[in-house]
Amino acid sequence: MTNHSSQSTDLTSLNIAVIGGGLTGLFTATLLERAFNQGQNQQSSCSPHITIFEKSRSVGRLATRYRTDSSTGKNWQWAFGAQFFTAKTASFQQFIKPWLKTGLLQPWCAQVVTISPVPEDENHNETLINIEHKEQWSTQQPRYISIPKMTAWGRVLADKLAHTTIKFQTRVAPLAQYTRPEVGKQTELFDDTGTSLGWFDWVICTAPNTQAVELIANSTFAQKVDITKPRMLACYTLMLGWDKEQPLPKALNNQPIAGWDVAYVKDSILDRVFIEHQKPSHHELLPSVTIHARNDWSEAHVDDDIDMVKAQLLEAAQQLLHWNQSNAPSQIDCHRWRYAATVIDAHDKDKHEGLGALIDRQHRWIVSGDWCGQGNIESCYQMAQEAVTAIVSY
Repeated sequence: MTNHSSQSTDLTSLNIAVIGGGLTGLFTATLLERAFNQGQNQQSSCSPHITIFEKSRSVGRLATRYRTDSSTGKNWQWAFGAQFFTAKTASFQQFIKPWLKTGLLQPWCAQVVTISPVPEDENHNETLINIEHKEQWSTQQPRYISIPKMTAWGRVLADKLAHTTIKFQTRVAPLAQYTRPEVGKQTELFDDTGTSLGWFDWVICTAPNTQAVELIANSTFAQKVDITKPRMLACYTLMLGWDKEQPLPKALNNQPIAGWDVAYVKDSILDRVFIEHQKPSHHELLPSVTIHARNDWSEAHVDDDIDMVKAQLLEAAQQLLHWNQSNAPSQIDCHRWRYAATVIDAHDKDKHEGLGALIDRQHRWIVSGDWCGQGNIESCYQMAQEAVTAIVSY
């Protein structure tokens, strides 16, 4: 068995733990397996062993929620997490090509507008809707979505992993360093009941930074202070649906700008509106609209009663979209994301660059995640790249 270079790690001998089964964790496992396959003898049966520990029941963190109408059998569907992603770097563009070819990932050339609520004293004018054209997303700088749901890509990534075990509903306890002299430095992980999860040569934490702080708090991680530099802001998501035969509110009924798909909201606690049933390959959906609240407003109300928050968001949405009793949404749901947007203090780090993956080579611990970059899906990939590079070149 040969190494990548005289100084690189023999991946076939490694036992690697990845904490978190979001996209950063899945990308990391995928790139680790590829590094092995590219650097080793194809006839060898040896392989590194990777274990992903995920506290929830699913992977990917590209959240989709749906409901089925009993009379039509059709679904309402809401991408209530990330709505889309971009691929600006050549390496990430190359990475997503296989799924573009299969159609799992598709470009979304949305018609984008700006919209603002009509003041109360002007509501008597039924034709007054403040919508202005903003831009048309193009294939030159595309936004991508996963088909048929945003969760689909994460599940496909997980299914393709050949040397990785995913353990769901497993909460990893805060890290401590232990050494087994006969095999060199390793870390023993435990779950939250105190049961050992095994010994690992490398531990990669891909959890949101608030959770990473808890995992690393009592350890000797070399870059512990850097984990607290980015700040995660909350986001509330409102999900609305209309019945098949029900008229849509005027603002959604292709007026006054035909066929808009995305709206940036002005002068409101709301931030963006996404029309789900107009996305590529979503034409079979019942009318479904996802609305994200502003991050600053969400953070200020992050611990409020969820029903009270939903009522405030509904009031703002009604003022924005102009529904009445006849065309009010029949489906209403609300979700709170505690860790949605990444903010880095410009005094600590250039906010356009981010921290990068935090690597402690002495302990063989890595802390990464989209919050180490710009808080988007491409940052998940970039942090996975940095983690894998550190392990392969160790």
